[in-house]
Amino acid sequence: MSNRLKVLEGKNIYLRPMEVKDAEMLYHSFNDPENMRLTGTHRAFSHNEIESILQSLSQDKGRISFAIVTKKDDQVIGDIGFNDMQPPYNRSAELGIAIFSSYTNSGYGTEAMKLMLEYGFGILNLHRIELEVYSFNERAIHVYEKLGFQVEGNKRDVVYYNHQYYNSTIMSMLEHEYRNLYTD
Repeated sequence: MSNRLKVLEGKNIYLRPMEVKDAEMLYHSFNDPENMRLTGTHRAFSHNEIESILQSLSQDKGRISFAIVTKKDDQVIGDIGFNDMQPPYNRSAELGIAIFSSYTNSGYGTEAMKLMLEYGFGILNLHRIELEVYSFNERAIHVYEKLGFQVEGNKRDVVYYNHQYYNSTIMSMLEHEYRNLYTD
């Protein structure tokens, strides 16, 4: 097993800070057609652009990003993080996750989300965590509902793919809802 910093650790995965050397792996993920569809990305990224993104992450005070890594073989399988963080006043953040398409349906995303909920509510002292998901991503919507996220509403015709517009669903979880579900 790797001696890399494990910020959050679960049964099958751990989360660690993103590193510039993750650029190669992210290059393939960012440019994977299925990942692009699920994240609403319409263009490919170069290696240099991805390296620049990774370098800028550590400077962005409103964002926390982690690589999702399997414990079994230290393979980076995605990324997860909080965007638009608004502590200490509003105590809210937007949660985003991307699992490489070859690792979906394995429970890794659910485990990573649980780790981030614990981190957000238990360590960062957030009051509200929200996310946005496209209407065609029914698998993700099901997972988010299973985790306890509540649907707040929809944005109409947010993303365009394959000659069609799709809505996005806004979901959130509040601190007391998390505590009722996950703590004794």
